[in-house]
Amino acid sequence: MTPITPTPALVTQRAVQRLPRPALLLFCAGYVLPGVFGRDPWRNADQAAFGYMLAMAEGRTSWLAPTVGGLPLENALLPHWLGAGAIALLSPWVEAPLAARLPFAALLALVLVLTWYATFQLARTEAAQPVAFAFGGEADPVGYARAMADGALLALIATLGLLQLGHETTPELVQLFAASLALWALAAAPFRHWRARIVALVALPLLAASGAPTMALLFGVAGTVIAARSTYSEGRAFAAWIGTATLAAVLVAWLGATWGWRVGLEASTAQALKLSRLFLWFLWPAWLLALWTLWRWRHHLARRHVSVPLALALVSLVACVAGGGFDRALMVGLPAFAVLAAFALPTLKRSATSAIDWFSVFAFSISAIAIWVIYAAMVTGAPAKTAANIAKLAPGFEGRFAALPFAVAVMATLAWLALVRWRTGRHQQALWKSLVLPAGGVALAWLLLTTLWLPLLDYARSNRPWVARIAPHVPAGACVAAPGYPRSAVASLEQYGRWRVEAQPDVPSRCTVRLQQVRRGEGLAASAGWEIVARVRRPTDRDEATVILRRER
Repeated sequence: MTPITPTPALVTQRAVQRLPRPALLLFCAGYVLPGVFGRDPWRNADQAAFGYMLAMAEGRTSWLAPTVGGLPLENALLPHWLGAGAIALLSPWVEAPLAARLPFAALLALVLVLTWYATFQLARTEAAQPVAFAFGGEADPVGYARAMADGALLALIATLGLLQLGHETTPELVQLFAASLALWALAAAPFRHWRARIVALVALPLLAASGAPTMALLFGVAGTVIAARSTYSEGRAFAAWIGTATLAAVLVAWLGATWGWRVGLEASTAQALKLSRLFLWFLWPAWLLALWTLWRWRHHLARRHVSVPLALALVSLVACVAGGGFDRALMVGLPAFAVLAAFALPTLKRSATSAIDWFSVFAFSISAIAIWVIYAAMVTGAPAKTAANIAKLAPGFEGRFAALPFAVAVMATLAWLALVRWRTGRHQQALWKSLVLPAGGVALAWLLLTTLWLPLLDYARSNRPWVARIAPHVPAGACVAAPGYPRSAVASLEQYGRWRVEAQPDVPSRCTVRLQQVRRGEGLAASAGWEIVARVRRPTDRDEATVILRRER
């Protein structure tokens, strides 16, 4: 099983020192935990998913055919059962938004773990090993695999697209977990025979049951082909198991009626520019390193350490493009992109690593300074111009000092400065060193945003302030008609207002209160039998307003 062509990796034993485990755990905790505590569900997908979970947990709708405001669930049931079960189990000791978020935070942590172990298994294969030196001194296989796995984990944390979407309570996070399981099963098939087979039988049906049956089918087909062509006998035996898992996924999708097609591709320049922008920022910096991997390992594309992550990454790219730039499909492939990025590390030149380091230091340091300056303006009113801009963008918001978030933010900033000082030292040989600053910078920015800026983000992205403006004009317990409103808005009306909402379009309603959206500059004349009570806006929305109408008696 000796590679036909020498590998491009030149790695010494000194370069495979592992990232200290306390530091690695702090990286992961600093990435996963911020955004879990102390915030409302944010608008759109996060709020809509939570609305169905809360309705099921409180017994306001069926668990088999849930509705919010009369609108049926459009996504898969399984992820919503996960959040609803957590709410029901932890209530009343834990607030519902936090209870729903906890299992999804655990899934994100498991995605990080699975990415690490998948890379470790792929880097152990003979074709992935670095070149043996004439007089020894090359990296040992286990140390090399461990260093590569550390690099893949850092690459995943550094990827910008995972930040917000990875901290939501949406079905796509379950899909991401299932895809990570499939990635690990394919990677570990030659070494962890029965565990890999069992995990594959779970991963693909889980992916189908969580709302991505087409991706499960494509993952399964690609995995079956890769396994059948494996140079490992155990890998070839795995082909039957991954094929069986694919059939099971198809059966689960058929029984659960989760088949659906999200096709929005348009052959236009505008669409091409949209997709290009999405790829550039969503996959940063993994796409850059992944392309370098494909170039430097171009003679080894059929080897499993490249073919496995490449196949899964391509499936997510195809799903994203077919969906007209559906970023949540692209998120499912992020672990595969991170693995590809890791295999660029043994081939990078010193000039490339220096460019990554200095770009990261500059970009994330400037971002941290901006976050701190805006926070100072929120709390103290200085700088005055910045405070005036905040008041203009978020009218009615009042910033307050909170000791615990401030202390956490200070410690995170000091940790970033220490990390920069460590990385800019002259004697750092570790293979994963190039990704320390990108990962640390992303974790720092996310932690500062979810501590210093969390009240402002909640004010701008939560629907609670909007419902609070409606509440004085609507009696408690009233029936509210809201035809045409998105599911996230309807869920917010039920959650915060505790009204009975009817949101089905073109369905006559007997509610005494009706809400209607109007665009900026549009007038609204009350139809016969209705009188206009008030006109309110979301605090940070200048384009739309909500007109509250009451039925005339």
